[in-house]
Amino acid sequence: MKLLELHTRALELATAVVGTVQPEQLVLATPCAGWPLRRLLEHAVGQHRGFAAAALGAGADRAHWRDVPVHGDPAGAFRRSAERLTAAFATAGAAAEPALLTLPEIGDGGPFPLDRAIGFHLLDTLVHAWDVAAALGSPARLVAAVEEEPTLAGTLLAVAGAVPAGPADRAPGRAFGAVRAVDGAAGPFDRALALLGRDPAWALPAR
Repeated sequence: MKLLELHTRALELATAVVGTVQPEQLVLATPCAGWPLRRLLEHAVGQHRGFAAAALGAGADRAHWRDVPVHGDPAGAFRRSAERLTAAFATAGAAAEPALLTLPEIGDGGPFPLDRAIGFHLLDTLVHAWDVAAALGSPARLVAAVEEEPTLAGTLLAVAGAVPAGPADRAPGRAFGAVRAVDGAAGPFDRALALLGRDPAWALPAR
Protein backbone atom coordinates (compact mmCIF):
# COMPACT_ATOMS: atom_id res chain seq x y z
CA MET A 1 0.00 0.00 0.00
CA LYS A 2 1.35 3.43 -0.92
CA LEU A 3 2.09 6.02 1.75
CA LEU A 4 -0.76 8.28 0.63
CA GLU A 5 -3.21 5.36 0.96
CA LEU A 6 -1.82 4.58 4.42
CA HIS A 7 -2.31 8.20 5.40
CA THR A 8 -5.91 8.12 4.19
CA ARG A 9 -6.47 4.97 6.24
CA ALA A 10 -4.97 6.64 9.32
CA LEU A 11 -7.35 9.56 8.90
CA GLU A 12 -10.29 7.17 8.55
CA LEU A 13 -9.40 5.48 11.83
CA ALA A 14 -8.89 8.83 13.56
CA THR A 15 -12.17 10.18 12.21
CA ALA A 16 -13.98 7.14 13.60
CA VAL A 17 -12.51 7.80 17.06
CA VAL A 18 -13.32 11.51 17.00
CA GLY A 19 -16.81 10.65 15.76
CA THR A 20 -17.60 9.20 19.19
CA VAL A 21 -16.76 12.42 21.07
CA GLN A 22 -19.74 14.10 22.72
CA PRO A 23 -19.75 17.87 23.36
CA GLU A 24 -19.77 17.39 27.12
CA GLN A 25 -16.55 15.34 26.84
CA LEU A 26 -14.55 18.24 25.41
CA VAL A 27 -13.42 19.18 28.94
CA LEU A 28 -11.74 15.80 29.55
CA ALA A 29 -8.01 15.69 30.21
CA THR A 30 -5.77 14.09 27.57
CA PRO A 31 -2.25 12.62 27.52
CA CYS A 32 -1.10 16.03 26.20
CA ALA A 33 -0.40 17.73 29.52
CA GLY A 34 -2.51 20.83 30.02
CA TRP A 35 -4.59 20.21 26.92
CA PRO A 36 -8.23 19.28 27.44
CA LEU A 37 -9.89 17.36 24.64
CA ARG A 38 -11.28 20.51 23.01
CA ARG A 39 -7.80 22.05 22.71
CA LEU A 40 -6.38 18.83 21.30
CA LEU A 41 -9.07 18.61 18.62
CA GLU A 42 -8.73 22.28 17.73
CA HIS A 43 -5.00 21.71 17.30
CA ALA A 44 -5.60 18.61 15.14
CA VAL A 45 -8.03 20.45 12.87
CA GLY A 46 -5.54 23.32 12.61
CA GLN A 47 -2.82 20.87 11.59
CA HIS A 48 -5.10 19.42 8.89
CA ARG A 49 -5.55 22.95 7.58
CA GLY A 50 -1.84 23.73 7.75
CA PHE A 51 -0.70 20.56 6.00
CA ALA A 52 -3.36 21.06 3.33
CA ALA A 53 -2.09 24.58 2.71
CA ALA A 54 1.48 23.30 2.57
CA ALA A 55 0.53 20.64 0.02
CA LEU A 56 -0.90 23.40 -2.16
CA GLY A 57 2.16 25.65 -1.82
CA ALA A 58 1.03 27.98 0.98
CA GLY A 59 2.60 26.35 4.03
CA ALA A 60 4.81 29.32 4.88
CA ASP A 61 1.78 31.38 5.92
CA ARG A 62 1.48 30.67 9.64
CA ALA A 63 -2.14 31.83 9.59
CA HIS A 64 -3.00 28.46 8.06
CA TRP A 65 -1.60 26.63 11.11
CA ARG A 66 -3.72 28.23 13.80
CA ASP A 67 -5.95 26.07 15.97
CA VAL A 68 -9.49 25.97 14.62
CA PRO A 69 -12.50 26.15 16.99
CA VAL A 70 -14.63 23.00 16.86
CA HIS A 71 -17.60 24.54 18.74
CA GLY A 72 -20.28 21.90 19.37
CA ASP A 73 -19.44 19.69 16.39
CA PRO A 74 -15.94 18.28 16.93
CA ALA A 75 -16.61 15.24 14.75
CA GLY A 76 -17.85 17.33 11.83
CA ALA A 77 -14.97 19.82 12.05
CA PHE A 78 -12.43 17.01 12.15
CA ARG A 79 -14.03 15.07 9.29
CA ARG A 80 -14.35 18.07 6.97
CA SER A 81 -10.76 19.19 7.54
CA ALA A 82 -9.52 15.63 7.05
CA GLU A 83 -11.34 15.41 3.73
CA ARG A 84 -9.75 18.68 2.58
CA LEU A 85 -6.32 17.45 3.57
CA THR A 86 -6.78 14.14 1.75
CA ALA A 87 -7.75 16.03 -1.40
CA ALA A 88 -4.79 18.42 -1.07
CA PHE A 89 -2.28 15.58 -0.64
CA ALA A 90 -3.81 13.78 -3.63
CA THR A 91 -3.47 16.93 -5.75
CA ALA A 92 0.16 17.37 -4.71
CA GLY A 93 0.92 13.70 -5.33
CA ALA A 94 -0.54 13.81 -8.84
CA ALA A 95 2.14 16.26 -10.01
CA ALA A 96 4.87 14.86 -12.24
CA GLU A 97 7.41 16.22 -9.75
CA PRO A 98 5.74 17.00 -6.41
CA ALA A 99 6.88 20.29 -4.95
CA LEU A 100 8.68 20.52 -1.63
CA LEU A 101 6.51 21.53 1.34
CA THR A 102 7.14 24.26 3.89
CA LEU A 103 6.11 23.09 7.37
CA PRO A 104 6.93 25.92 9.79
CA GLU A 105 6.01 23.92 12.88
CA ILE A 106 8.44 21.07 12.16
CA GLY A 107 12.16 21.49 12.75
CA ASP A 108 13.56 24.30 10.64
CA GLY A 109 10.41 24.42 8.54
CA GLY A 110 11.85 22.51 5.60
CA PRO A 111 11.26 22.43 2.75
CA PHE A 112 10.36 18.73 2.94
CA PRO A 113 9.59 16.15 0.24
CA LEU A 114 5.90 15.30 -0.04
CA ASP A 115 6.33 11.72 1.17
CA ARG A 116 8.14 12.89 4.28
CA ALA A 117 5.40 15.43 5.02
CA ILE A 118 2.75 12.75 4.60
CA GLY A 119 4.68 10.52 7.01
CA PHE A 120 4.85 13.31 9.57
CA HIS A 121 1.11 13.79 9.42
CA LEU A 122 0.35 10.06 9.48
CA LEU A 123 2.26 9.91 12.76
CA ASP A 124 0.48 12.98 14.10
CA THR A 125 -2.89 11.58 13.08
CA LEU A 126 -2.54 8.20 14.77
CA VAL A 127 -0.90 9.53 17.93
CA HIS A 128 -3.53 12.22 18.41
CA ALA A 129 -6.25 9.65 17.66
CA TRP A 130 -4.77 7.60 20.49
CA ASP A 131 -4.76 10.70 22.71
CA VAL A 132 -8.47 11.14 22.03
CA ALA A 133 -9.23 7.47 22.57
CA ALA A 134 -7.25 7.47 25.82
CA ALA A 135 -9.19 10.51 27.04
CA LEU A 136 -12.40 8.62 26.29
CA GLY A 137 -11.09 5.52 28.06
CA SER A 138 -10.94 3.22 25.04
CA PRO A 139 -7.50 3.30 23.36
CA ALA A 140 -7.25 -0.49 22.98
CA ARG A 141 -9.73 -0.59 20.10
CA LEU A 142 -7.71 1.89 18.03
CA VAL A 143 -4.43 0.13 18.82
CA ALA A 144 -5.90 -3.20 17.73
CA ALA A 145 -7.30 -1.71 14.52
CA VAL A 146 -3.91 -0.28 13.55
CA GLU A 147 -2.01 -3.42 14.46
CA GLU A 148 -4.38 -5.53 12.37
CA GLU A 149 -2.83 -3.69 9.40
CA PRO A 150 0.90 -4.50 9.66
CA THR A 151 1.99 -2.06 6.95
CA LEU A 152 0.22 0.80 8.70
CA ALA A 153 1.59 -0.19 12.11
CA GLY A 154 5.09 -0.63 10.70
CA THR A 155 4.98 2.79 9.04
CA LEU A 156 3.84 4.41 12.29
CA LEU A 157 6.72 2.79 14.16
CA ALA A 158 9.27 3.68 11.49
CA VAL A 159 8.28 7.35 11.42
CA ALA A 160 8.27 7.50 15.24
CA GLY A 161 11.74 6.00 15.28
CA ALA A 162 13.01 8.71 12.94
CA VAL A 163 11.88 11.60 15.19
CA PRO A 164 14.97 13.29 16.71
CA ALA A 165 15.33 12.30 20.36
CA GLY A 166 18.20 14.41 21.66
CA PRO A 167 17.84 16.45 24.88
CA ALA A 168 17.17 19.66 22.95
CA ASP A 169 14.56 17.93 20.79
CA ARG A 170 12.62 16.63 23.79
CA ALA A 171 12.93 19.65 26.09
CA PRO A 172 9.85 21.03 27.90
CA GLY A 173 7.49 22.69 25.45
CA ARG A 174 8.51 20.46 22.58
CA ALA A 175 6.00 18.29 20.72
CA PHE A 176 7.30 15.04 22.21
CA GLY A 177 8.74 13.97 25.55
CA ALA A 178 11.77 11.88 26.38
CA VAL A 179 11.79 8.33 25.05
CA ARG A 180 10.22 5.87 27.48
CA ALA A 181 11.15 2.26 28.13
CA VAL A 182 8.54 -0.39 27.25
CA ASP A 183 8.14 -4.08 27.90
CA GLY A 184 9.84 -6.26 25.30
CA ALA A 185 6.48 -7.76 24.40
CA ALA A 186 4.95 -4.38 23.55
CA GLY A 187 3.30 -4.10 20.15
CA PRO A 188 4.31 -1.61 17.46
CA PHE A 189 1.77 1.03 18.51
CA ASP A 190 2.88 1.05 22.14
CA ARG A 191 6.52 1.10 21.03
CA ALA A 192 5.80 4.09 18.80
CA LEU A 193 4.08 5.90 21.66
CA ALA A 194 7.04 5.25 23.97
CA LEU A 195 9.49 6.53 21.34
CA LEU A 196 7.53 9.80 21.38
CA GLY A 197 7.45 10.06 25.16
CA ARG A 198 3.84 8.94 25.57
CA ASP A 199 2.88 6.51 28.36
CA PRO A 200 0.98 3.67 26.65
CA ALA A 201 -0.73 2.96 29.98
CA TRP A 202 -1.99 6.53 30.43
CA ALA A 203 -5.51 6.78 31.81
CA LEU A 204 -7.70 9.52 33.27
CA PRO A 205 -7.18 9.91 37.03
CA ALA A 206 -9.79 8.09 39.06
CA ARG A 207 -12.49 10.35 40.46
